[in-house]
Amino acid sequence: MKCQITALPKLFIGIDIHKRSWKVHCATDLFVGKSFSMSPDPTRLKHYVSKHFPEYEVSTGYGAVAAAIPPIGLASYGWCSLTVNPTDMHRKGKERHTKTDRVDALIARELKGGRLDGIHILEVDREEPGSLFRRRNDLVKGFRRIKSYIKMQLLYFGIKEPEGFDNDHWSHAYRKWLDDMMFQYPTAKATLESRTRFFRFVDKELRDVSTQLRGYCKQNYKKIICCFAVFPVSGVLWPVVYSVSWVT
Repeated sequence: MKCQITALPKLFIGIDIHKRSWKVHCATDLFVGKSFSMSPDPTRLKHYVSKHFPEYEVSTGYGAVAAAIPPIGLASYGWCSLTVNPTDMHRKGKERHTKTDRVDALIARELKGGRLDGIHILEVDREEPGSLFRRRNDLVKGFRRIKSYIKMQLLYFGIKEPEGFDNDHWSHAYRKWLDDMMFQYPTAKATLESRTRFFRFVDKELRDVSTQLRGYCKQNYKKIICCFAVFPVSGVLWPVVYSVSWVT
């Protein structure tokens, strides 16, 4: 009787990705293989699999870390490649409290058990415009922080702000009042001058980035911005948020 192959053997590869090296653990549906380190090169892993596991159905998984975004290109070999959230991996009771298991072996074990679901990695046309929006968010946080530092210094030294200046809007008159302020000791004056210089730097960066973000979305997502224009309370940046976050 002639033997016929009814199912391909399966290979499960868990990868712990670092910037300068990968830690790889291989396991099949019949046995658990070995772990080894290699340079971060997908072609070397492809050569290893072709040499030791020919005609295997390959599934790979790796954690969503900075070195693995964008995807490392294993799906181009015809493999099932998953980018997984490290916190989604099932850990046994002891593994939750003591770190004794390697990440690569843990991913291979979860792949073999069919308990892993991949997460979606944004495409370049959404990730790169989104990076400018995230940069703006960072600047907004820094802008609020430096304003709080300046207000804190005034409050700490018992300086009362003139009536009409005690609000969130810092007019040119208020900034000039800060520049002309005098202290008993020059160190306090130098501290305030340093903070006001940093405030002006962050303010300029925030304005420039916001202008670039609006200009990009007006050029590429004009229809969406026109749709949002019928909502007067939506603000100018809401179309930008929608454009870089949801449009493909």
